[in-house]
Amino acid sequence: MELLEESVVPEAARPVKRQAREFADEHIVPARAERFQSGEYPTSIVEAAREEGLVAMEIGEEHGGQGRSLSEVVAVIEEFFRADAGIGLALVGQSFGTNILEAFGTEAQKRGYLRPVAEGEVTTGMAISEPDTGSDLAGMETAATKEGDEWVLDGEKYWIGNGVSADWITVYAKTDESGDRHGNYSLFLVPTDAPGYEAEYIPEKMGMRASEQAHITFDGCRIPEENLLGPRGDGFRMVAEFFNHGRARVAGHGIGLAAAAIEEAWAFVHDRKEFGKEVSEFQSVQHDLAEMRTEFESARSLLWRTVERIESGEDARKWGSMAKLKATETATECAETGIGLHGGRGILDDQRISRVYRDARMPVIYEGVSAVQRDLIYRNF
Repeated sequence: MELLEESVVPEAARPVKRQAREFADEHIVPARAERFQSGEYPTSIVEAAREEGLVAMEIGEEHGGQGRSLSEVVAVIEEFFRADAGIGLALVGQSFGTNILEAFGTEAQKRGYLRPVAEGEVTTGMAISEPDTGSDLAGMETAATKEGDEWVLDGEKYWIGNGVSADWITVYAKTDESGDRHGNYSLFLVPTDAPGYEAEYIPEKMGMRASEQAHITFDGCRIPEENLLGPRGDGFRMVAEFFNHGRARVAGHGIGLAAAAIEEAWAFVHDRKEFGKEVSEFQSVQHDLAEMRTEFESARSLLWRTVERIESGEDARKWGSMAKLKATETATECAETGIGLHGGRGILDDQRISRVYRDARMPVIYEGVSAVQRDLIYRNF
């Protein structure tokens, strides 16, 4: 059974998809159970992926990267998240936010911050969410105040990938108290060794335990005025513009997880007997598997249709939201059905379906919860 088959993937993205499958089988699959149990960050796997050109792939060649297309990146994401979502998130998060820097940064900023990421010298992250605010971009409270030739940041950020280990992060902060809720935020490039920057690991998570999320505190954190990214007050627009790409990527997270859940469910029911016959012979079980496959194929088709629209330059706001909504909710549904088909064994930590079940709860939240996606779909109907 091949769930992530190539027919819906653009031909140009197929070679890197195969490379990602081989890498996942060699490096991710053997380590996934132990990394989940220990919660240890997969440094050696990240380094191996970097050596094979599977990290920070989307950064343009002119800045030291490979210039991979969105379709190539999504093809890789599907494979990584099918193998293991925690390690997958650690891998794809190495360059989170660099697309905004590449689009809006100055040449000096790109040389100083973007090129080192592309060349594997540093890691980065992006800080948007806060302890009391997640999906409301216009409700964030972290503030940046201009003092002379510096910006001073105060506030908190939460659930920030690589917030502890990154060399620098892109920070979304309020720069104006005007009445325009969408025109008073800006973006900043913040070195993590800047005075006033403090970060700590978020305690054990129920899922994606091999990835790193952090709680960041800015207490009079000072950075040079040239670290403002893009025009002052344009932060909301810049972040929103790239949510189409981000949500297509997260849809890829969901597709990979759904594939993992279906694989585990199929293998289990075909290898277990109850009441004198194979579990897969029961009609109710067959219907469950049929429903899982149907929903999976629907979600995957929607994802790749969305990628096509984004790459063609269309206004794909509703498509990004639809793909993210459908794929991540399909992942949770497939994981729940899969764990049910496993019966009591499904709740054991050493069962892959148990890990998939936990991991699948996270993508429905990040990049905007499902209710927000439904709002956006309706507004852009």
